[in-house]
Amino acid sequence: MRGGSVAVVGGSIAGCAAALAASRGGAERVTVLERADDRLRDRGVGIALHSDRYDELREAGYVAPEMPWAPLTRRVWSVRDGEAERGRVVGEQPFPFRAYSWGSLWSELRRRVPDGVSYRSGAVVTAVEPDADGATLRLADGYEEHFDLVIGADGYRSVVREAMFPGADATYAGYIGWRGTSPDVAGLPSDGNDAHNIVFPGGHCMIYRIPDGMGGHRLNWVLYTAPPQTDGLHPDLRTPTSLPPGRLNSELTAHLRALVADNFPPYWAARVLRTPAETTFIQPIYDLEVPHYTSGRLVLVGDAASVARPHIGGGSVKALQDATALEAAWVAGESWKEVLEGYDERRGAVGAAMVALARRMGDAQVENTPDWTAMDQAGFDAWWQAQNSGSDRRSGFGGHSMKAG
Repeated sequence: MRGGSVAVVGGSIAGCAAALAASRGGAERVTVLERADDRLRDRGVGIALHSDRYDELREAGYVAPEMPWAPLTRRVWSVRDGEAERGRVVGEQPFPFRAYSWGSLWSELRRRVPDGVSYRSGAVVTAVEPDADGATLRLADGYEEHFDLVIGADGYRSVVREAMFPGADATYAGYIGWRGTSPDVAGLPSDGNDAHNIVFPGGHCMIYRIPDGMGGHRLNWVLYTAPPQTDGLHPDLRTPTSLPPGRLNSELTAHLRALVADNFPPYWAARVLRTPAETTFIQPIYDLEVPHYTSGRLVLVGDAASVARPHIGGGSVKALQDATALEAAWVAGESWKEVLEGYDERRGAVGAAMVALARRMGDAQVENTPDWTAMDQAGFDAWWQAQNSGSDRRSGFGGHSMKAG
């Protein structure tokens, strides 16, 4: 399939990857419309990419060895044990991953978007009006344009998805991810290549190194737990939202800091509590599935198509996989119909499998946690296997020890 005008709504990792897919597939004109400006490069949260997925994405041309990364080799699960500095280890796993910073990975992908692609920052798409020959996009500044194909890479609050499946919104899972990054990486246990999971009743926290984009490293962590139910401590999370740095009220912050102080081994509590407020934010956890990844001349990639809880580390990785599948369908198809049908067949079932697996892991690791204090390696192995029974290698990472969060 050659030629045609393509709009990509959203210019983050999913959007840049989709623009690459459209360009390589043979689109004549590609326009990326990103509502934010270049501050995207400042997003410092971690991304963990399994070595097998890296090999696949490198072969497809979406990641490269020169992109800054940090090796991860082992995952260590620990519980507080009195005043023992680092607690007690309840389980260990091989963890063959590569850790990236979201901002630096986006910067590398953005740099790889061909010069012929028009990338427009500060372009807010307010409406998508599909027709038989494509769709018209309307922007907040009054601009409008018709395209042969529109790719929705605009996240879990996607305006493109709303045009395809009205009312198909993300559903709040009942808990949050409290995230932060810190320069405090000196003196990490082992050689620094471990991912540490600190477990407690009602949740866990994953901690690991990521590149800082300047040749060094930062400590990245994400803590999953239900927020307090007291009225007024947080906004209504049932409607898809986010709470960036500067919008966390003091009561919610105090609750989470108390949870860390009471449940973490002293060493890890100090690391989390010393995280600067300006790099700390809250990510409510949502689930989202759609009946199809395509409708007419509209296409969804990344979180616009499906949102799996972060326990499988599938967000950015899935967006890149979606892009490779879109490119493959584009190359194989000889018409818009064939391209879109081929892409939907490749990714629809995978997205549903990822959402289902992530729900199981969220149930086991946050909503209905085991008695961590009574667990040893044998008990941990049995618990982990129960979570992952029936997982599909195509869904995110797949396999026994390949989940990232």
